[in-house]
Amino acid sequence: MSDFKHTRKRLVLFLASLPLFGVVAAFGLAPDTVVEEIAQETVTQSIELPSPTLTDSGSFDFWREERIGSGETFAQLLRRLGVAEEEIGRVIPASRESGALARLVSGKTVLARVTSTGRLITFRYLAADQRLVTIQRLGDGFQTQEEAVEPEVRFVMRSGEIQSSLFGATDAADVPDSIASQMAEVFSGDIDFHRDLRRGDRFSLVYETFVHNGSTVKTGRLLAAEFINAGKTYQAVYFQDPKGREGYYTPSGQSLKRAFLKSPMPFSRISSGFSGARYHPVLKEWRAHKGIDYAAPTGTPVRAVADAVVGFAGRQGGYGNLVVLDHQKPYSSAYGHLSRFAKGIRHGARVRQGDIIGYVGSTGLATGPHLHYEFRVAGVQKDPLALKLPTSYPLAPEYRGQFAAATQPLAARLDLLRHNRTARLD
Repeated sequence: MSDFKHTRKRLVLFLASLPLFGVVAAFGLAPDTVVEEIAQETVTQSIELPSPTLTDSGSFDFWREERIGSGETFAQLLRRLGVAEEEIGRVIPASRESGALARLVSGKTVLARVTSTGRLITFRYLAADQRLVTIQRLGDGFQTQEEAVEPEVRFVMRSGEIQSSLFGATDAADVPDSIASQMAEVFSGDIDFHRDLRRGDRFSLVYETFVHNGSTVKTGRLLAAEFINAGKTYQAVYFQDPKGREGYYTPSGQSLKRAFLKSPMPFSRISSGFSGARYHPVLKEWRAHKGIDYAAPTGTPVRAVADAVVGFAGRQGGYGNLVVLDHQKPYSSAYGHLSRFAKGIRHGARVRQGDIIGYVGSTGLATGPHLHYEFRVAGVQKDPLALKLPTSYPLAPEYRGQFAAATQPLAARLDLLRHNRTARLD
């Protein structure tokens, strides 16, 4: 599941995860159900929300989870978490009590409880050496604690229904952003989360969390997922073979890794589709639009849709900063208007599906930040949303036995969630 920023209004969505504003139903297990490692959990169903009520301080607080970026400082991370500048000035001196915060590890996640006005309440970071760094508000100041921990791994089960957006539904079901992103990544070969979502679509999830003294310190891996889109059911289970190769498969053993992703960005609004005639906002004339534009904030990561060799990385006319990837013949893809290129992206470099190749910008002929994406067949631009592209291959026969033993309990948990949800709806 790669790293992605999402610009969205979380305040009201957070309230949907509170019992005061939602329906929370606990469920039991049948006598014959295997319960090893299943933590006591809840299933949340979204309902229409009343108007939120402000606290006396005029603000709400909510938990945020972010992944540390390459070369990111602690102050930069706090800004991304929504902490106000004046707060950062008070947090930084306290953070110097921990050496781990001066050496943030790229790719690791942090949890922070932040108010809507930018006040930091709690910050948690599980460092690489299993040392937990906690920053806690004490009056107008902060206290930093660093301790060696052995977090307990728990399996969490969640279920929800789409009302307006994927993140609105996962927030209402108390599902972390990182798990929502992993789910979208897993199903990206079958579902275009820009265009295919429908009100009433449903999902069920099984994932890991790491808990210390009753508090979550880190969200782990998505283990199993089911997504019902427009009445069609998609399922995925995680499996790692004896050689250490890991991935997601259908319960029957079909790999969900497609030769090409449906989109170079998992969540973003399509601002202009593939068209034979579109009024160009800069040139002020009608012309063909042989690509898809994805509106997103400057700096949003852009990923390779398939394994490739970089055929071009540089400045090119109206494209601005452009990356062209050469996949297996006759396919190639192009990514324009980038603000900058990812580290190591140059002519001849090899990239794998899902690797970050650049960041959204507005270079070239662009009125605002967005990604211009083209999919080419033998050098000719084609609409990727209308093409039937190559699929993947099934699990190797010699691993069928291990696969069944490892994934059957995960599939059983999905069945449990589905049956419980159906009973509640009935």
